[in-house]
Amino acid sequence: MIGRFAAGAATALVLIGVSGAPAAADSIRDRQWHLSDLRITEAHRITRGAGVVVAVIDTGVDAKHRDLAGAVLPGYNTVSGRFEDPTGRKDVVGHGTEMAGLIAGRGHGSGAGVLGIAPASSILPIDSPVGGLGGAFLPEAVDFAIAHHAGVINMSFGGPERDEDHEAIRKALAHDIVVVAASGNRDAEGEDYPGLYPEVLTVGAYGADRRIADFSVTGPQVDLVAPGDHLATTTVSKSGYGLGSGTSEATAVVSGAAALIRAKYPTMSAAEVVHRLTATADDAGAPGRDDTYGYGRLNVVRALTADVAPLPAVPASPSGGAAPADPARASKVDTRDLPRAANPLVPALIAGGILLAGAAVLAGVFRRRRRPS
Repeated sequence: MIGRFAAGAATALVLIGVSGAPAAADSIRDRQWHLSDLRITEAHRITRGAGVVVAVIDTGVDAKHRDLAGAVLPGYNTVSGRFEDPTGRKDVVGHGTEMAGLIAGRGHGSGAGVLGIAPASSILPIDSPVGGLGGAFLPEAVDFAIAHHAGVINMSFGGPERDEDHEAIRKALAHDIVVVAASGNRDAEGEDYPGLYPEVLTVGAYGADRRIADFSVTGPQVDLVAPGDHLATTTVSKSGYGLGSGTSEATAVVSGAAALIRAKYPTMSAAEVVHRLTATADDAGAPGRDDTYGYGRLNVVRALTADVAPLPAVPASPSGGAAPADPARASKVDTRDLPRAANPLVPALIAGGILLAGAAVLAGVFRRRRRPS
């Protein structure tokens, strides 16, 4: 099933993922190559993500899928009645169910079915018109995620830049939520947001050969890459399973990893969670941060166990408020000269943490807007 939509209009949103042929239920776990690549068995000895809510803003989630039994909370539909389900627990398209399986699939029987990165986490489905129907749904979706205590928001879609969407993301950060977004696929021209917003954790995709996938958009916005090519997961197909390829899939994998960290370190801020994910990534491509792999390939076990230096403190301004972030650290553009131990975080994430503490200053320096080559 095609999980990407071409709506024709330049402002249409697109899903950042593609599903391929279905796989048999009894072989699906064996086809989840990313689980061994990321050493998920070892990670699950540490935590399985219990207690963390991951909001999935997508096409809804099939709560009746056997591999998602007990994982899907009552959610929301930003276009009430569109699919005659106000809770987001139905999915006629399949893309949201695919993402939910990668994040929180629980399998069935003895080692059968889809296993997610954080199988003890809970999915908060927020059915939204992310499939090319357009509209400014994101503020409403984010407000619901905030109200229902999401610790992570997964945004496996792309669209045009909208001021109200940017403000919604800043609001999520101010409420200490990790926001994970796709870098985009190369055939989706002009549909790079929210991945181009500097505040989000932007994810590209690599394949089983550990090389960047040919469809994965690259550029200064990329923070991290994760498995995203031919991932076996839950779908709404007749078999209930399929193979997905796209930066959507990679984004869901990273959202699951963020849920594991939030479960292991429940008092850690969203900014520190993102810092831990990027600081512990396996360097790839050019030494240091580069525009293809970002800070490197996701390393879930290291993110859960490494001794990571804390984020630098943000100094107070003379008036007593939070000082604006250092412009040298306020862009994702060229930080590859910095040592990995001091791996910088997007300053708006830091600002989000500051807002929680009572300050109101947000870094105002943003990445230059350019289409990645």
